[in-house]
Amino acid sequence: MASPYEIVQPATVPTEQFNTCDTEVRKLTDPLGCEEMRVNQVIVEPDSVTTPHTHDGQEEVFVATTGGQIAIEGDVHDVPEGGVVRVHPDTVRNLCNHTDETHVWLAFGAPPVGTVENFGDYVVKE
Repeated sequence: MASPYEIVQPATVPTEQFNTCDTEVRKLTDPLGCEEMRVNQVIVEPDSVTTPHTHDGQEEVFVATTGGQIAIEGDVHDVPEGGVVRVHPDTVRNLCNHTDETHVWLAFGAPPVGTVENFGDYVVKE
């Protein structure tokens, strides 16, 4: 059995670069000991976007820890600090930043797809 709880300060987890874009991510799944979901902190710098994608079978929830922007099926939505967005597995989404401020998100995916080391296959529509 995994530990009954974990407390993690995201700033203590090293950043990595997404394999499909220049956006930085902190993979929090392993430090938190998660077994039934994935958790990431995504840092979207000004004038940056993550790759538009779906996840085969994985619903995602995004929490804007700062104000942020998310594109759903190509339409950009402003999300206030603390705002929460749920996205269906088949819906094309990506985080974007068309402002001068850095956006920081927490992203939760369940059921988990891929592994802690490899996020699994994004389904990127051509």
